[in-house]
Amino acid sequence: MKIIDLYIIKKYLGTFGFMLGLLSIIVLVIDVQAKAPRIESNGFTVSEFLINFYPFWIVNLVITFMSILVFISVIFFTSKIANNTEIVAIISSGASFHRFARPYLITSGAIAAAALLINHFVLPLANTKKNELEPYTYTAKSRDQFTGNAEVSTQLSKTEYIFIKSYNKKDKRGSGFLYQKFDKKRNLIYQLNAADFYWEPEKKRFTMTNFLEKTFLKNDKEKLNNGNSMTKDFGLPPEELFPDVLLGQNKTTPELVTFVNREKEKGNANLNTYLNELHQRTSMPFSVIILTFLALSLSSQKKRGGLGINLAIGIALAFVFVFSFEVLKVVSQNKGLTPLVAMWIPNLVFGPIALFLYFRRANQ
Repeated sequence: MKIIDLYIIKKYLGTFGFMLGLLSIIVLVIDVQAKAPRIESNGFTVSEFLINFYPFWIVNLVITFMSILVFISVIFFTSKIANNTEIVAIISSGASFHRFARPYLITSGAIAAAALLINHFVLPLANTKKNELEPYTYTAKSRDQFTGNAEVSTQLSKTEYIFIKSYNKKDKRGSGFLYQKFDKKRNLIYQLNAADFYWEPEKKRFTMTNFLEKTFLKNDKEKLNNGNSMTKDFGLPPEELFPDVLLGQNKTTPELVTFVNREKEKGNANLNTYLNELHQRTSMPFSVIILTFLALSLSSQKKRGGLGINLAIGIALAFVFVFSFEVLKVVSQNKGLTPLVAMWIPNLVFGPIALFLYFRRANQ
């Protein structure tokens, strides 16, 4: 049976590789054509993006649609060998359906293991490069969320807060700065105002200009201090102090866990976006195995309509499966579900379905 194992593994990987390359080329061409005007209007050239943006963008694309590619690949080549009665011949030779399915398990397990490693450690590095330039492919309104000025606030700890009237994440500077510190009884004990501020990477500190310090003493007394310039260290760089939705994508899993734990200690309860990212990195690779066996169960019998009907069913189910993650992300961000549950629901739903269909097929 080793010959059959190698035959199926080659079919699996060959079809998957072909689908992977085909999807990457088609989507790349379409995306470049659609975004070229925005890229050029922001002072870049398309060739710059083809070198510095799209290679990392494709890594993200492949990981996002890996489950769909695996599912369609298995549907495609298994339907072909079923229509050629190759599966009937293998089973008739004395091999059980479980034995026939072993190379599917080996190959899907290897792909899932690779995806798991990429998700946790490689993809964040690619996302860091991708996200530097991605805002320049957006519309002007969407781009301003990442490169324009905006009002921001953050919680440093359970007793420390920062409020900024206008902050530019790209330039790491802003105006209308306010820092407040409270005691355990929620009484204000210190306040720092600054007309303008900016981040100095060499010093790893913020510089405040035209500042006013107020220290609130007992008996309603205040101690004042003002000046033209001062430096202030809040313990974290601007990216960590004022995180955006892309921050979680840029961190490896150990870094993301550290960030989430630190935010929890600070009292930040709005962490579902980052927790969704964390849990999806593990749940998505497991879906490769689930969808492999679902596809095997659906396409391993010769059917009227042949390859066409199997592909139609496969594509429909695969898109439902993958895009359910996006729907559940929104539900989780609105705190309708915990991130752990939301990111594992597709596997928990499709897993039993795949097992049921697989054993039903094996017992036929």
